[in-house]
Amino acid sequence: MASFRIGSLFGIPIRLGVSFLLILPLLAYLIGSQVGATVELLDAVFVTDVATEPLTDGAVPWLLGVAAALGLFVSVLLHELGHSLVARRYGLEIEAITLWFLGGLAQFTELPDDWRQEFTIAVVGPIVSVAVGLACYAGVVLLPTGLPGVRFVLGYLAVLNVVLAAFNMLPGFPMDGGRVLRAVLSRNRSRLAATRIAAAVGKGFALLLGIAGVLLLNVFWVVIAFFIFIAATSETRQVVVEAAFEGLTVAEIMTPAPDLRTVDPDTSLDDLLDRMLTERHTGYPVVEAGDLLGIVTLEDVQRGAPDPGTSATVRDVMSTDLVTVTPGTEASRALSTLQRGGVGRILVTEPDGSLAGLVSRTDLMTVFQIAQAGQSTSLTAEPVERQSPGGGQSPPGRG
Repeated sequence: MASFRIGSLFGIPIRLGVSFLLILPLLAYLIGSQVGATVELLDAVFVTDVATEPLTDGAVPWLLGVAAALGLFVSVLLHELGHSLVARRYGLEIEAITLWFLGGLAQFTELPDDWRQEFTIAVVGPIVSVAVGLACYAGVVLLPTGLPGVRFVLGYLAVLNVVLAAFNMLPGFPMDGGRVLRAVLSRNRSRLAATRIAAAVGKGFALLLGIAGVLLLNVFWVVIAFFIFIAATSETRQVVVEAAFEGLTVAEIMTPAPDLRTVDPDTSLDDLLDRMLTERHTGYPVVEAGDLLGIVTLEDVQRGAPDPGTSATVRDVMSTDLVTVTPGTEASRALSTLQRGGVGRILVTEPDGSLAGLVSRTDLMTVFQIAQAGQSTSLTAEPVERQSPGGGQSPPGRG
């Protein structure tokens, strides 16, 4: 999901998805083109008299559409901020809040272990939406009738926030209702079993919604159904991985430093390529006099290849902006770090910065496959057998 950062709140990065920018003008247009019908709905819901005539003249409907769409932007942000602040209170790290065309997504580095925490984090978002809706309703009631445009926007947001809260409580990932269902099921089941049940419910709901969308020719419902189905599948996959790595640390999986093949920073690139060909490795930690300087991969060599007739060394192309983990890091966290960075291996360092080892995607996938085969109990007692030290033939990338 392509996105870019637009700022931060309470130290939490706020990102805006490109899809949200595409849907915002469309939403503003739809709101502006239906001002009259919306006023009738608001009058019926709130039993108030919002004058229609001033709201349908000239460019006023389109200005109201923009204002209401931006109000929705703020409402979704507050909803996700509610999730994030409660999660932070429980000690969870929030990567970012991303707004996209189906709403918002608070991204956590890990899921809470306690079902009560997950339940609270999940329900607080809809509670915030209802609170915002009530605040907007109060504005509709208390503001003078001479401000029909403001009352229209507040009334629209009051209804929309309540609808947003109700929609998010539907029992399917990534909606809050799916997480609430999993939290409740986790009281007397494993997280994996609870996730599978909640995901199955979500997929069933997505299927019904998709069928209804096709029958009613509602493309938006079909799109929502598709994303609910994909999100339910993704959530199950994530929890399966966490269950496979449960109790394992990087120290139990990594290739320790004494077994690693390293390279000196003054090694020529020709010699390095010869080593890569002979040893069939595509990445090496760069070490000088026992100090870790960086990592060099085949990708680094290709990107920094010298001009014909010139020579270059590992020092000229190696990566020094390192993403590392410690030996005590959970194996599932190391896998997440690899996936976020799009790399094939990651260096393991001690608190003093010295090289402790290296863990590759191959190492982690080997552990996952063995755990899936029902042999995970043996992993905590014995080191994982590797085909080759230093991460084997995992894809080239930066650590």
